[in-house]
Amino acid sequence: MELHHVRRGAGKPLLLLHGLGGSWRSWTPILDALAAEREVIAVDLPGHGRTPPLAGEASIRTLADAVTAFLEARGLTGVDAVGSSMGARLVLELARRGGVVGAVVSLDPGGFWQSWERTYFGTTIGLSIRLVRALQPVMQVVTGNALTRSLLLAQFSAHPWRLPAPVVLQEMRDYATAPSFDPLLRSLARGPAQEGAPRGTLRHPMVIVWGRQDRVCLPRQAARAAARFPDARLHWLDDCGHFPHWDQPEQTVRLILDAAR
Repeated sequence: MELHHVRRGAGKPLLLLHGLGGSWRSWTPILDALAAEREVIAVDLPGHGRTPPLAGEASIRTLADAVTAFLEARGLTGVDAVGSSMGARLVLELARRGGVVGAVVSLDPGGFWQSWERTYFGTTIGLSIRLVRALQPVMQVVTGNALTRSLLLAQFSAHPWRLPAPVVLQEMRDYATAPSFDPLLRSLARGPAQEGAPRGTLRHPMVIVWGRQDRVCLPRQAARAAARFPDARLHWLDDCGHFPHWDQPEQTVRLILDAAR
Protein backbone atom coordinates (compact mmCIF):
# COMPACT_ATOMS: atom_id res chain seq x y z
CA MET A 1 0.00 0.00 0.00
CA GLU A 2 1.22 3.50 -0.79
CA LEU A 3 1.59 5.67 2.32
CA HIS A 4 1.68 9.40 1.83
CA HIS A 5 4.94 10.68 3.27
CA VAL A 6 7.42 13.53 3.27
CA ARG A 7 11.19 13.27 3.20
CA ARG A 8 13.39 15.97 4.69
CA GLY A 9 17.13 16.30 5.22
CA ALA A 10 19.99 14.02 4.24
CA GLY A 11 21.92 11.18 5.83
CA LYS A 12 20.90 7.86 7.34
CA PRO A 13 17.09 7.45 7.03
CA LEU A 14 14.87 7.86 10.09
CA LEU A 15 11.20 6.80 10.01
CA LEU A 16 8.60 8.75 12.02
CA LEU A 17 5.20 7.23 12.88
CA HIS A 18 2.54 9.50 14.40
CA GLY A 19 -0.20 8.67 16.88
CA LEU A 20 -3.93 8.00 16.61
CA GLY A 21 -5.68 10.69 14.57
CA GLY A 22 -2.51 12.58 13.69
CA SER A 23 -0.48 12.93 10.51
CA TRP A 24 3.13 13.56 9.55
CA ARG A 25 2.59 17.14 10.69
CA SER A 26 2.42 15.94 14.30
CA TRP A 27 6.24 15.93 14.17
CA THR A 28 6.51 19.62 13.20
CA PRO A 29 8.08 20.72 16.54
CA ILE A 30 11.13 18.47 15.99
CA LEU A 31 11.14 17.76 12.25
CA ASP A 32 13.72 20.37 11.25
CA ALA A 33 16.06 19.51 14.13
CA LEU A 34 16.03 15.82 13.16
CA ALA A 35 16.39 16.62 9.46
CA ALA A 36 19.54 18.60 10.22
CA GLU A 37 21.30 15.27 10.92
CA ARG A 38 19.17 12.55 9.29
CA GLU A 39 16.99 11.97 6.27
CA VAL A 40 13.59 12.02 7.93
CA ILE A 41 10.73 10.01 6.42
CA ALA A 42 7.46 11.03 8.10
CA VAL A 43 4.43 9.06 6.95
CA ASP A 44 0.67 9.38 7.15
CA LEU A 45 -0.50 6.03 8.49
CA PRO A 46 -3.49 4.36 6.77
CA GLY A 47 -6.70 6.27 7.43
CA HIS A 48 -4.79 9.39 8.49
CA GLY A 49 -3.72 12.55 6.71
CA ARG A 50 -3.57 11.91 2.96
CA THR A 51 -3.33 8.10 3.16
CA PRO A 52 -6.60 6.22 2.55
CA PRO A 53 -7.88 3.69 5.08
CA LEU A 54 -7.08 0.01 4.88
CA ALA A 55 -9.66 -2.29 3.37
CA GLY A 56 -10.95 -4.40 6.24
CA GLU A 57 -9.62 -4.54 9.78
CA ALA A 58 -7.85 -1.52 11.27
CA SER A 59 -5.53 -2.62 14.07
CA ILE A 60 -1.92 -2.54 15.19
CA ARG A 61 -1.39 -5.78 13.29
CA THR A 62 -2.71 -4.44 9.98
CA LEU A 63 -0.94 -1.09 10.39
CA ALA A 64 2.31 -2.95 11.02
CA ASP A 65 1.73 -5.02 7.89
CA ALA A 66 1.16 -1.85 5.86
CA VAL A 67 4.28 -0.12 7.18
CA THR A 68 6.35 -3.27 6.56
CA ALA A 69 5.15 -3.41 2.95
CA PHE A 70 5.95 0.30 2.52
CA LEU A 71 9.50 -0.20 3.81
CA GLU A 72 10.11 -3.30 1.74
CA ALA A 73 8.90 -1.61 -1.45
CA ARG A 74 11.41 1.23 -0.96
CA GLY A 75 14.39 -0.78 0.21
CA LEU A 76 14.11 0.74 3.68
CA THR A 77 13.92 -2.45 5.74
CA GLY A 78 16.07 -2.00 8.84
CA VAL A 79 15.48 1.76 9.04
CA ASP A 80 15.71 3.38 12.48
CA ALA A 81 12.21 4.27 13.66
CA VAL A 82 10.53 6.65 16.10
CA GLY A 83 6.88 6.47 17.09
CA SER A 84 4.49 8.49 19.22
CA SER A 85 1.53 7.03 21.16
CA MET A 86 -0.13 4.56 18.75
CA GLY A 87 2.92 4.97 16.50
CA ALA A 88 5.09 4.22 19.54
CA ARG A 89 3.30 0.93 20.00
CA LEU A 90 3.64 0.33 16.26
CA VAL A 91 7.45 0.65 16.30
CA LEU A 92 7.57 -1.78 19.23
CA GLU A 93 5.51 -4.26 17.22
CA LEU A 94 7.79 -3.84 14.19
CA ALA A 95 10.87 -4.38 16.36
CA ARG A 96 9.28 -7.45 18.00
CA ARG A 97 8.71 -9.02 14.59
CA GLY A 98 12.42 -8.76 13.81
CA GLY A 99 14.17 -7.62 10.66
CA VAL A 100 11.78 -4.76 9.88
CA VAL A 101 13.33 -1.79 11.71
CA GLY A 102 16.67 -0.93 13.27
CA ALA A 103 17.05 1.20 16.39
CA VAL A 104 13.71 2.18 17.92
CA VAL A 105 12.57 5.11 20.07
CA SER A 106 9.05 4.65 21.44
CA LEU A 107 7.43 7.77 22.91
CA ASP A 108 4.68 6.92 25.43
CA PRO A 109 3.34 3.76 23.75
CA GLY A 110 -0.14 2.36 24.22
CA GLY A 111 -1.00 -1.28 24.65
CA PHE A 112 0.15 -1.82 28.24
CA TRP A 113 -3.07 -1.05 30.10
CA GLN A 114 -4.83 -3.42 32.48
CA SER A 115 -8.32 -3.70 33.96
CA TRP A 116 -9.99 -0.28 34.37
CA GLU A 117 -7.20 1.44 32.44
CA ARG A 118 -8.70 0.13 29.19
CA THR A 119 -12.05 1.75 30.00
CA TYR A 120 -10.31 4.95 31.07
CA PHE A 121 -8.39 5.12 27.79
CA GLY A 122 -11.33 4.30 25.52
CA THR A 123 -13.81 6.54 27.34
CA THR A 124 -11.63 9.62 27.76
CA ILE A 125 -10.27 9.54 24.21
CA GLY A 126 -13.78 8.86 22.85
CA LEU A 127 -15.13 11.90 24.69
CA SER A 128 -12.17 13.98 23.52
CA ILE A 129 -12.70 13.21 19.83
CA ARG A 130 -16.40 14.03 20.07
CA LEU A 131 -15.51 17.37 21.62
CA VAL A 132 -12.84 18.05 18.99
CA ARG A 133 -15.32 17.35 16.18
CA ALA A 134 -17.99 19.56 17.75
CA LEU A 135 -15.55 22.46 18.16
CA GLN A 136 -14.27 22.43 14.57
CA PRO A 137 -16.18 25.60 13.52
CA VAL A 138 -14.40 27.57 16.28
CA MET A 139 -11.24 25.49 16.62
CA GLN A 140 -8.93 28.25 15.38
CA VAL A 141 -10.18 30.52 18.17
CA VAL A 142 -9.98 27.73 20.78
CA THR A 143 -6.41 26.74 19.91
CA GLY A 144 -5.30 30.35 19.48
CA ASN A 145 -6.08 31.25 23.10
CA ALA A 146 -3.74 29.95 25.80
CA LEU A 147 -6.54 29.36 28.32
CA THR A 148 -8.92 27.46 26.02
CA ARG A 149 -5.99 25.57 24.46
CA SER A 150 -4.99 24.46 27.95
CA LEU A 151 -8.51 23.27 28.76
CA LEU A 152 -8.70 21.37 25.48
CA LEU A 153 -5.33 19.62 25.88
CA ALA A 154 -5.23 19.13 29.65
CA GLN A 155 -5.07 15.34 29.25
CA PHE A 156 -2.34 15.43 26.62
CA SER A 157 0.21 18.02 27.64
CA ALA A 158 1.96 19.02 30.86
CA HIS A 159 1.93 22.67 29.73
CA PRO A 160 -0.49 23.15 26.80
CA TRP A 161 -0.37 26.94 27.10
CA ARG A 162 3.21 26.83 25.79
CA LEU A 163 2.44 24.77 22.69
CA PRO A 164 2.49 26.52 19.30
CA ALA A 165 -1.11 27.32 18.35
CA PRO A 166 -0.65 26.41 14.63
CA VAL A 167 0.67 22.95 15.54
CA VAL A 168 -2.26 22.30 17.86
CA LEU A 169 -4.78 23.59 15.31
CA GLN A 170 -3.43 21.28 12.59
CA GLU A 171 -3.51 18.31 14.97
CA MET A 172 -7.12 19.02 15.93
CA ARG A 173 -8.08 19.31 12.25
CA ASP A 174 -6.37 15.99 11.53
CA TYR A 175 -8.08 14.28 14.48
CA ALA A 176 -11.51 15.40 13.30
CA THR A 177 -11.05 14.19 9.73
CA ALA A 178 -9.09 10.92 10.19
CA PRO A 179 -11.46 8.22 8.85
CA SER A 180 -9.75 5.44 10.81
CA PHE A 181 -9.89 7.19 14.19
CA ASP A 182 -13.01 5.44 15.53
CA PRO A 183 -12.27 1.86 14.39
CA LEU A 184 -8.69 2.13 15.61
CA LEU A 185 -9.79 3.52 18.96
CA ARG A 186 -12.12 0.55 19.41
CA SER A 187 -9.36 -1.85 18.40
CA LEU A 188 -6.81 -0.29 20.73
CA ALA A 189 -9.15 -0.12 23.72
CA ARG A 190 -10.69 -3.59 23.31
CA GLY A 191 -8.02 -5.55 21.48
CA PRO A 192 -5.07 -7.58 22.79
CA ALA A 193 -2.28 -5.99 24.78
CA GLN A 194 1.08 -5.41 23.13
CA GLU A 195 3.24 -8.51 22.94
CA GLY A 196 6.86 -8.24 24.02
CA ALA A 197 10.25 -9.51 22.92
CA PRO A 198 12.16 -11.92 25.22
CA ARG A 199 15.54 -10.86 26.54
CA GLY A 200 18.31 -11.23 23.99
CA THR A 201 16.05 -11.18 20.92
CA LEU A 202 16.38 -7.51 19.94
CA ARG A 203 19.30 -6.90 17.59
CA HIS A 204 19.19 -3.09 17.75
CA PRO A 205 18.92 -0.46 20.50
CA MET A 206 15.47 0.34 21.86
CA VAL A 207 14.53 3.27 24.09
CA ILE A 208 11.06 3.56 25.63
CA VAL A 209 10.36 7.14 26.70
CA TRP A 210 7.62 8.10 29.15
CA GLY A 211 6.39 11.50 30.29
CA ARG A 212 5.90 11.60 34.05
CA GLN A 213 2.70 13.63 33.57
CA ASP A 214 1.20 11.39 30.87
CA ARG A 215 -2.59 11.24 31.45
CA VAL A 216 -3.34 9.09 28.40
CA CYS A 217 -0.97 6.16 28.85
CA LEU A 218 -0.50 6.37 32.60
CA PRO A 219 3.08 6.26 33.97
CA ARG A 220 2.31 3.07 35.91
CA GLN A 221 2.19 1.30 32.51
CA ALA A 222 5.87 2.02 31.84
CA ALA A 223 6.98 -0.80 34.13
CA ARG A 224 4.90 -3.27 32.13
CA ALA A 225 6.40 -2.04 28.87
CA ALA A 226 9.91 -2.43 30.28
CA ALA A 227 9.09 -5.94 31.55
CA ARG A 228 7.84 -7.04 28.12
CA PHE A 229 10.86 -5.53 26.38
CA PRO A 230 13.68 -6.28 28.86
CA ASP A 231 16.38 -5.35 26.31
CA ALA A 232 14.99 -1.81 26.11
CA ARG A 233 16.15 1.20 28.10
CA LEU A 234 13.37 3.09 29.89
CA HIS A 235 13.84 6.87 29.99
CA TRP A 236 11.64 9.25 32.00
CA LEU A 237 10.98 12.87 31.03
CA ASP A 238 9.96 15.39 33.68
CA ASP A 239 7.40 18.13 33.02
CA CYS A 240 6.14 16.06 30.12
CA GLY A 241 2.75 14.69 29.11
CA HIS A 242 1.74 12.26 26.39
CA PHE A 243 3.69 13.92 23.57
CA PRO A 244 7.38 14.33 24.48
CA HIS A 245 8.13 15.87 21.07
CA TRP A 246 5.66 18.63 21.99
CA ASP A 247 6.37 19.14 25.69
CA GLN A 248 10.14 18.49 25.67
CA PRO A 249 11.24 18.86 22.03
CA GLU A 250 14.94 19.51 22.64
CA GLN A 251 15.35 16.57 25.02
CA THR A 252 13.39 14.35 22.66
CA VAL A 253 15.60 15.24 19.69
CA ARG A 254 18.73 14.42 21.72
CA LEU A 255 17.26 11.10 22.83
CA ILE A 256 16.34 10.14 19.27
CA LEU A 257 19.66 11.10 17.73
CA ASP A 258 21.68 9.45 20.51
CA ALA A 259 19.67 6.23 20.44
CA ALA A 260 19.76 5.87 16.66
CA ARG A 261 23.41 6.75 15.96
